This record gives sequence, C-alpha cells and structure tokens, in this order.
Amino acid sequence: MSIPESSEIQAIFDRIAPVYDDLNFWLSLGQHRVWKLMAVKWADPQPGDRGLDICCGSGDLARLLARRVIPSGTVVGADFSAKMLAVAASATPLSEMGRRAAIEWVEGDALALPFADASFDCATMGYGLRNVTDIPKCLREIHRVLKPGAKAAILDFHRPRQPLLQNFQQWYLQSVVVPVAERYGLTEEYAYIMPSLERFPTGTQQVQLAVDAGFAAVHYPISGGMMGVLVLTKPEDG
Repeated sequence: MSIPESSEIQAIFDRIAPVYDDLNFWLSLGQHRVWKLMAVKWADPQPGDRGLDICCGSGDLARLLARRVIPSGTVVGADFSAKMLAVAASATPLSEMGRRAAIEWVEGDALALPFADASFDCATMGYGLRNVTDIPKCLREIHRVLKPGAKAAILDFHRPRQPLLQNFQQWYLQSVVVPVAERYGLTEEYAYIMPSLERFPTGTQQVQLAVDAGFAAVHYPISGGMMGVLVLTKPEDG
C-alpha cells in the first residue's frame, strides 16, 4: 500500500467522524480512556495553563486537559478534519464543581499549526503523529508553539518487540477491528491502520526525531508495547 497523501488522510477522518468514539473502544479493548489519562498526566497541565490538543478528533484529550487547567486556564483543540471538530464541539461541555474551562475548536494542520510561537504551556496528541505525512516537521511545529519548559505527550500505537504480542496485535486489528469497522461501512478506512503502523517509527526512533526537533524526549511503552507515549520537554533555553 502506497503512503497516502494528506488530503486522503483528511478524507478518511471526515468519513469516520460519526463513529470514531465507538470504534476507538473496540480498537483499545476499552482501555483508550486510561491511556489518555496517562498522556494528560505526562503533559503536566497546571491550573491556569493554556493547553493544546493536536489532532484532537472528537475532543476527549482536550476535555481531559481542560479538567486540569480550571478554573482560569484554556484549551485549544486543533484538527484538520472539519467533521471531527463538529463532533467535538457538539459533545457535552466540561463542567466540574460549577466551573467550566474554555475550550476552543480550531481547524488547522499539524504540519502548519495556526498559532504563534511559544503560546502554549502544555500539549497532547492522540493517534495523530502516525498519520501526519512529515513527522519531523510536525515535531518542529510542536516545538515552535510550546513555551520554554513546556511538555507534550503523544499517544499512539506502537509495535511490540515480543513476537507473541506482535502476532496478537496483527490478529486483533485484522480479525476484530476491521470486521467491526465493516459493520459501519468503513472497512477500507480501518484496514489502513496496519500499514500505517508498519511505517511508524519505533519508540527509539521517535525519541531521536524529537531530539532532532529540539526536545528532550523519552518514550514509554504501555500495554505490553502495543501502545506508547512519547513525552517531550522543550528546554528552558529552547
């Protein structure tokens, strides 16, 4: 399978937007909520921060960030899929103890984020880095928009090292996820996951790409290495 163009990936996410949350449940055996909480914790949001969720999709991570920056903080959810943003904006707004964090939904490309330099205190990204067409450029953009000392946490699929887990992951994607997607008429869209994962840099390679972009970085494998979180820190003098 050839590497898809950015416009093709955008079209995929526009098509899956209405059922994205349901299918994420099947993709993760219901664990995606736990993984997202882990990613938010590693991004280290603080009350009053301005947070950014890149490739925000239906807005789960943005809302988790918002819970951590209330009462005076703000969060921006950015995605290049207008239909995904519509799903995010239509979800129940965050309300906690009578306080509501402001979330702004912005259409924008992860390779050319429509934000000023050094304008965010923290950032998250879920299942987005694997889908951009230029990972080094995306990492440089994240570096550009973060303030010195800020952290970002990037959650995505990962290729496990153990052959048994590799075989399980491949079986699960082909035998469970794709058939579930087929019920929604989205077989081709979710069959795309396996080849995208095969092209995705390993955790060690991701760390090197992040260092090249100017970050201090560490990659944490989770769920037996089938998932991973890349944690980035922009140096104080960066």
